[in-house]
Formats: sequence, structure tokens, C-alpha cells
Amino acid sequence: MSHSGIAEHAVEALSARERQRFLEHNPQSVALAERARHSLFGGVPMHWMSDWSTPLPLFVASAAGARFRDVDGHEYLDFCLGDTGSMFGHSPAPIAAALREQAGNGLTTMLPGEDAVVCGERLAERFGLPYWQVATTATDANRFVLRWARAITGRKVILVFDGCYHGTVDETLVRLRDGHTVHRPGLIGQARNLTQHSRVVTFNDLAALEAALAPGDVAAILCEPALTNIGMVLPEPGFLARVRELSRQAGTLLIVDETHTLSTGPGGCTRAWQLQPDFLTVGKAIAGGVPCAVYGCTAEMAQAMHLARAHSREMAEGHGHSGMGTTLSANALAMHCLRANLEQVMSDAAYAHMLARAAELAAGLRALFARHALPWSVTELGARCEFQFCPAPPKTGAEAEAAFHDSLQMLLHLYLINRGILITPFHNMTLCCPDTGAADVERLLATLDAALGELLAIPGARQA
Repeated sequence: MSHSGIAEHAVEALSARERQRFLEHNPQSVALAERARHSLFGGVPMHWMSDWSTPLPLFVASAAGARFRDVDGHEYLDFCLGDTGSMFGHSPAPIAAALREQAGNGLTTMLPGEDAVVCGERLAERFGLPYWQVATTATDANRFVLRWARAITGRKVILVFDGCYHGTVDETLVRLRDGHTVHRPGLIGQARNLTQHSRVVTFNDLAALEAALAPGDVAAILCEPALTNIGMVLPEPGFLARVRELSRQAGTLLIVDETHTLSTGPGGCTRAWQLQPDFLTVGKAIAGGVPCAVYGCTAEMAQAMHLARAHSREMAEGHGHSGMGTTLSANALAMHCLRANLEQVMSDAAYAHMLARAAELAAGLRALFARHALPWSVTELGARCEFQFCPAPPKTGAEAEAAFHDSLQMLLHLYLINRGILITPFHNMTLCCPDTGAADVERLLATLDAALGELLAIPGARQA
């Protein structure tokens, strides 16, 4: 029996109809999917683009603000926003202008310009950490910070929370099973035993964290302020403050990954909740959707980094290599867009609008589920909200995972897509951008209401 309270036969009956509807209404996507399978592995340029609820990929023609249009001419309300990459809307006007401005002035030179200095200043003002570096993705930023943490502490072990998301950093692709750290299911081509230098503990479990830090071998805790990829899980009151205290007592560095939690406010959770990390990483939306990521550190960490770098050079034969940096990191185009996003897009006014729309959506979802007598909960994090198939918001990654009903989730997503609405594909998360209107929220709620009405009308759909 599913925690959702919905019978599987009802889900499959409605899903079959919705899959057929998609195929009938999207002939151009069907044709492109057939064409693509002859030149693109799996028919898509990145394999997870085929992980949506649709029977074949939905091909996009254009996107702007909170909307996009597919190749068949259908317009969609977008509450996924590139899974955060377009948190501030598709092609914000200042980013489009920055792209045009930089297009004729050089794209990459391996040298800094004034934009780099301004970006460093703006990042310090926004997040409260004085020193910054720029990478191309959040995965890169996290990899580089883990190298610094190991060099500074002389330790190897990295601690993460069960169900965390930090891109494709090897050390984080682990889960907690029966009290043991194990490889995350689904890894491909994994040669190294990640459990040797990674340790997983349960989110919101301070006793487990204290025990995991006790051996004195943990270089850093890499954490999201709230879990965002296993289903959203918020920290219990006082949890993050105690994480900071325990890490200091253990001589362990604290790295806060705000790539998703940037939805909370202009300075992320770090500023809103006064988290005081040693390092902070942000990617995806930080440059308005242009590939770019940043990591910041305290003055103490900057000094320790200088010492670690000097020691590394003394030990190296020849020039050595830090293992950090890619040729296109901090390229001129990315820096110009990063500056525009920080100065013109990520404003207090933009966040005020986003947070208000998300709050309206969360309240509407709660009312909707109550009206249908469904035992589902809603979790909020700034401009994000998510509904989960359990009566109360989960407190751990394991609780969030236990509430999954994958086929039901896929059905609801497909129903929405067939009526011109997109939410995040991997779970039931929504994101509101500065262009999301009150009418857009109302339309999402009305369409989900219709989906649930049709589903629950199927005989035997409700499980006792």
C-alpha cells in the first residue's frame, strides 16, 4: 500500500490516457525524438533529459520570463525553471543585454577584467564572506572547496547528510543504509570506493553527527541548509547552529552549498539564518542561467589557503598542479553576466515578488489537498514549495524517500504538461520567478485540482 492513499490501478488508468494525449498533441516533438535517436545517445544531448514523465522528450523552441514554447507551438507556464538554473526567469533583460554587450568584446581570455573585481565586491556584500573564486558549475566549486578543506586540515574524510545534493561530486554520491555509508544506487563506472573517505549521517540527527565527528578525521561537512533533492526537508530549529558548534569543536570545516537554497533570499540561507560557514558555494542561477558558479571563504580560510598553496609548491617537482580550475572558469562572458545578475536581477524587489507568489502557491496546495481529503503535506523554502505524499513534512531524507509514489508523481506531472504547465521533474517541487504572476499560481492550482478530481473519480482510487 502506498503512503499517498492512491491505488496503483487508478494511476495507471489515467496515465495511459495522458501518454496517448501527449503523443497526439505533439507531432513535432515526436518527429524530432525519432530523428534524434539516430545521432544522440538516448535521443537527448544529456541523458537525464529523457527522465521526464512524457513518453518521449518535449522539445523547446523558445523561453522568456516564466514561460516557454515548444516546437508544436504550445505555451507553458514554467514552475521548473531549468531545475533552478533559471530561478530568476528565462533570459532576464539585464542578462540578455549583458550577453549582447560582451559578444563583441571577447568571450574568454584567461585574464581578469573589471567585472571580476566588481563581482567579488558584490558577492562579499551579499553573502558576508570576504574572498571569492569563480568556477563553471557548482559541482566544480564543491570539488575545489573539498580540495582546499583537505589541504587546510590535513584530513581526508568528508561528511554529508543522507539524501543531499551537491551535483556530481564523487564524495557526495553516497547514502546511509542500516547505519552504514554505501554507494548511491545507479552509479555508472564507479571504480573508487567512495565509502573510504565519505561519511553519511541523517539530517536533523545531532547525536549521529556528533558521533561521526568524534574520530577527529573529518576535513569538512558539506551541507545544504535544507535538503532539496530527495524531497525538501527543512532543518529543525537550532539544528544548523549546533552543526556549526560541533564542527568547530571537532576542527572540521563547514561548507554550505546554496545552489538550490538561494531561493530563500538575496543572501541565501547563509544571510537569512546567520549560518557562518567557512566556505560557501553557489551555482546554477548565480549568473542568470549562464554557466557559472562561485565559492567564498572567510579571511581565516583565505590565509590557510595561502599557506596550503605555499606548502604544495614547496613539495612539488616542477610547476605542480592544484587539481583545481578549468580553462573556461571565470571567462569574460560569464563574469559580465554574473555582474549583471548580482547588480540588476537578484534584487530585494525580485525576491519579495517570488516569495509572495510561492507563499500563495503553498497555501493553495494545502487548501486543495484538504478539499480532496488527501494526507499530503507542503514544505516551503523561500521561492520554492513542494508537496509530498505524507501527512507531515519529512524531517529526514529517509522519511522523504519513504513518501515517494513515483508513478503517481509522473502522472501528475504529465497531466500538467499536457495542459501547459511544468514543474520540477524529479519530485513535486515548484519555483516561482520574478515573472510568475498570481494568475499563473491560480492556473497551476486549478489544473492540479482537475487532475486530482479525475483521478479520484476512478472506482477504487482511494486506498483505505
